[in-house]
Amino acid sequence: MSVKQKIESLRNELHKHNHLYYVLDNPEISDYEFDQKLKTLEKLEEQYPEYHDKNSPSQRVGGQVTKNFDTVKHRERMYSLSNSYSKSDLKDWVKRIRKSISEEINFTCELKYDGASINLSYKNNEFVRAATRGDGFEGDNVTHNVRTIKSVPLKIKNNSLPENFDIRGEIVLPFEGFAKLNAERIEQGLEAYANPRNTASGSLKLQDSSETAKRPLDCLVYGIQAEHLEFETQYTALETLRDIGFNVPREIKLCQNLDDVFNFINFWDKERHKLPYETDGVVVKVNSFEHQKVLGHTSKSPRWAMAYKFKAEEAKTTLNKITYQVGRTGAITPVANLEPVQISGTTVKRASLHNADQIKKLDVREGDMVYVEKGGEIIPKITKVDFTNRKQNSQPLDYIKNCPECNTPLRRDEGEAVHYCPNQSSCPPQVIGKIQHFISRKAMDIEGLGGETVALLVNNGLINNYADLYELDKNDVIGLERMAEKSAQNLIDGIERSKQRPFEKVLFALGIRYVGETVAKTIAGAFKNIDKIMEAQIEDLIEIDEIGDRIAESVVDFFNDDTNIELINRLKNYGLKFEIEEKEQFSKKLEGLKFVVSGVFKSFDRKELKKIIEDHSGKVVSSVSKNTNYVIAGDNMGPSKKDKAKQLNISIIDEQRFKSMLNE
Repeated sequence: MSVKQKIESLRNELHKHNHLYYVLDNPEISDYEFDQKLKTLEKLEEQYPEYHDKNSPSQRVGGQVTKNFDTVKHRERMYSLSNSYSKSDLKDWVKRIRKSISEEINFTCELKYDGASINLSYKNNEFVRAATRGDGFEGDNVTHNVRTIKSVPLKIKNNSLPENFDIRGEIVLPFEGFAKLNAERIEQGLEAYANPRNTASGSLKLQDSSETAKRPLDCLVYGIQAEHLEFETQYTALETLRDIGFNVPREIKLCQNLDDVFNFINFWDKERHKLPYETDGVVVKVNSFEHQKVLGHTSKSPRWAMAYKFKAEEAKTTLNKITYQVGRTGAITPVANLEPVQISGTTVKRASLHNADQIKKLDVREGDMVYVEKGGEIIPKITKVDFTNRKQNSQPLDYIKNCPECNTPLRRDEGEAVHYCPNQSSCPPQVIGKIQHFISRKAMDIEGLGGETVALLVNNGLINNYADLYELDKNDVIGLERMAEKSAQNLIDGIERSKQRPFEKVLFALGIRYVGETVAKTIAGAFKNIDKIMEAQIEDLIEIDEIGDRIAESVVDFFNDDTNIELINRLKNYGLKFEIEEKEQFSKKLEGLKFVVSGVFKSFDRKELKKIIEDHSGKVVSSVSKNTNYVIAGDNMGPSKKDKAKQLNISIIDEQRFKSMLNE
């Protein structure tokens, strides 16, 4: 088998396993086996770049950075749907249809998933472009981000579709992934996302597609647009699309009459809470494509489709008290403690009020009767206040000015919605939270030490910060609750093993505000060791690709704190790694040079180009400044970068000139 055949075989195999796992939920191989095959493919593609394919499974990880999303026209307009809120509305809709069609009519019923509408364009059975709905006539080109979604087939095998066709679908974020994403944000000191729908929509507009790749987005398909389709009905079209690899939900039904439609609605109005996605209704479509053509469209929506919206499950209850939680980074979250109430089959006792601005907007007060919904079917939220039942002596909430745990005066930075406690060193929830973050799997990954044990260690006065962990011995912990000799030894061994964690993991473990796992890796790679990061100024940090002002200011503030410096010096003495383990580099030809990469290139993609620069000891920065040495310009280079480079008299080179620099 030739190299090319080997690469194609691996690609086809990985496409198949992606479909089995993400669409059919029926994997044939383990995650480990899949990863090993993917690594083999990536290695071959790196060795033989002449066989590059933008739709290879290896491209799912993203890496493309898009500062501005181009606007593209849809081949066929993406209409919005007319909404109905009662079964009588649906009956009236059918009566209107009967005025145009006297023949027998049946319907396709589909669940209305609450996400972001998307148009996927295919040519010769390969994915070529993705665009948001926009105004219906044109939308934003989000191809790089959508390519990272595992349930979007990059290549399909079929003989029934024309050369060019468009798939219509909905990008959604499953509840489980949404909850995990929010847990990670809270751990990083960031505000939780409000609901899965907005988060899914926002994910499509992230500038770095590798960040989109980390979000467990799904694409649920509900239609196709093309000339000369062989299908005669909506139902047949969806069944065929599922057979050739698209993620068409199984919860569709062919209904012979309105009674069947109402039965479908009644069933899913109750059962929707068991679904893994957010759904807010049922879409009823005339099944026959011929009938759809006869009915046509209004100026806004198709006459042959109607969305029936479920009534949001809402309950009214009393807000007994507003309390405040302190997070790991000191962020304050106000919490509404409610008289217990049943919503969507669960008992709701608490709801987040997010921040002081939200409380002011709702004008919510203790003792109020409030309406509570399960936002996104998962997070209880207060939607409004029943002012008719407000007590006469009611007073507006006076938002706390001091930390409820340590009494330190709270701060609120300009432009930020959240108040926070600045007492990082001795505020109990922050102390415990920071150590819990430090030991977590993505940070120091200390086996034998869990969150509850951390709280026990702090509350028993054995540790006050994460550096204290490295002074513990077995005798210190053996008397703690549920800590026998073997578990105590496992804990000490786990702490010792953590000293081998790489620098980027240690940097993440320090718990710098806004510095997540990816940002920590980026900063570690740029500066190589902790001492250079400690010396860095804000302007040095924002020169790094993808590092903005807020992150840069947070990093500088962290290393200007003497308490943090003392902890780092202690961790150095204990043997933790504070210097990146340099990878073998091809040369030092680009050492000391800073490059800005802009545009689209013929010989390699932007991710590959950046890697080549770093492999030859160069540095990639995101913005043009007086410290930039070269701007490597591809097609469609951003005009602002080009103008600034000319203004600062910085050399603008093309990819051929860059290649010659490596060969000089």
